Amino acid sequence: MLRKLTFILCATCIVVPAHADNLVGDKVVLRALDKVTATTEDFTVKVGDDLRYGSLDIKVKHCEKKPPEETPETYAFLQILDARMDGKGGASQSAKLFSGWMFASSPALSALDHPVYDIWVIDCLPSPVLDDGLTDLEKSQSQNP
Repeated sequence: MLRKLTFILCATCIVVPAHADNLVGDKVVLRALDKVTATTEDFTVKVGDDLRYGSLDIKVKHCEKKPPEETPETYAFLQILDARMDGKGGASQSAKLFSGWMFASSPALSALDHPVYDIWVIDCLPSPVLDDGLTDLEKSQSQNP
């Protein structure tokens, strides 16, 4: 009996930390660096859209960020293609340079390797919450099952 009481007492004293889900965004903020001209530009790209920067075609597939009460982290899944020339003035098939997750806090962890351009994830922008408590993304998903 004493063992059961001790077990119940210990089980009720265990503190489980609160956990919040990641915020899924519908836009990602990317920073592009042209190493030749030493200029940077920031772009806001919707998830599912493409960004054309120089010879790069950047496809944004997904982005998320940690909630404010956790350690800050923003990450996005990108696919980056490079338009190649065939040497005769015509375009050949694009070469896939990068396909994976990029992290805002550690850009070198999973980086694009290109002699002219660098791309970084800066932020992930979640959908604004509407009056009914749903985001634009959730509302469009519920209307189009």
